[in-house]
Amino acid sequence: MTRKGLLLTAATILAMGGTAMADTAQKRIALSNNYAGNSWRQAMLESWKRVTDKAVADGIVAAADAFTTAENQATEQAAQIQNMVLQGYDAIVVNAASPTALNGAIKEACDAGITVVSFDGIVTEPCAWRVKVDFKKMGADEIAYLAGRLPDGGNLLEIRGLAGVSVDDEIHAGIEEGVKAHPNFKVVGSVNGDWAQDVAQKAVAGILPSLPEIAAVVTQGGDGYGAAQAFAAAGRPMPIIIMGNRQDELKWWAEQRDANGYETISTSIAPGVSTLAFWVAQQILDGAEVPKDLTVPFLSVTQETLDQALKDTPEGGVTNVDYTLDDAKKVIAGTD
Repeated sequence: MTRKGLLLTAATILAMGGTAMADTAQKRIALSNNYAGNSWRQAMLESWKRVTDKAVADGIVAAADAFTTAENQATEQAAQIQNMVLQGYDAIVVNAASPTALNGAIKEACDAGITVVSFDGIVTEPCAWRVKVDFKKMGADEIAYLAGRLPDGGNLLEIRGLAGVSVDDEIHAGIEEGVKAHPNFKVVGSVNGDWAQDVAQKAVAGILPSLPEIAAVVTQGGDGYGAAQAFAAAGRPMPIIIMGNRQDELKWWAEQRDANGYETISTSIAPGVSTLAFWVAQQILDGAEVPKDLTVPFLSVTQETLDQALKDTPEGGVTNVDYTLDDAKKVIAGTD
């Protein structure tokens, strides 16, 4: 093609309302994940594989490899990221063990010209992008819901997640904020459930003998069913337990609703947020202007939507949604 023809082609592209974007067919993206020890993380990895396998098959990217550290340790994940830099990945999508402890490794990746997108467990390094849920609001919303159900307040048991992870800190801060706004509630006990039903059940069973009557249990996801089992085994009155979109939680909730009218809510971040982070990384590599901070809504189940959510959630899985390229473009544009 002549130089004049090339200029005409470029002009045509601009006239169609866009700029010429870089081709990402040869770009390689890696997922750095710090933990896979619960159903949410397993669903997150399954969503990543499902969406990125198709993206590779469709020629959108050359590779989208997923790596998970053996232990939830920031030092191990930092070494993993440094290895990805050496392997020459064009972008790294990170679910971080710590919001700050990986910043050195993240900065090294950025300095090497690598795009870094964090999600769920986000990082504070300014060169990275962040795809996040307002977890603080999620915690505060739990207390607001309970204030509507229990106007006289009551004692709360708080089940926290993985210690040191930003998600845990933010949800906890939201719960504290909610209790300040509704001082008739009091947190009388707190345990770490690590977002896993078996861990939560054991932790709750261990603390229950020392606690007064509990009106409600505030949670972070993956812990509601374990808490219910612990209360049942102890012969304690069943409190309102905020659920976290796991199939076993929804199933138990539906059974209790049918048996005695049990009411609660369930809320969590969709595991498929990993796929949104993938598309955000792909768009950055493709030349799109993307804000450093992107916020997506959390996924909630109510008394009215419980049956459909349970129907759509696989046994042993988590209520989920896989994000598409169009979804990512809407989030980037602020029109989601």
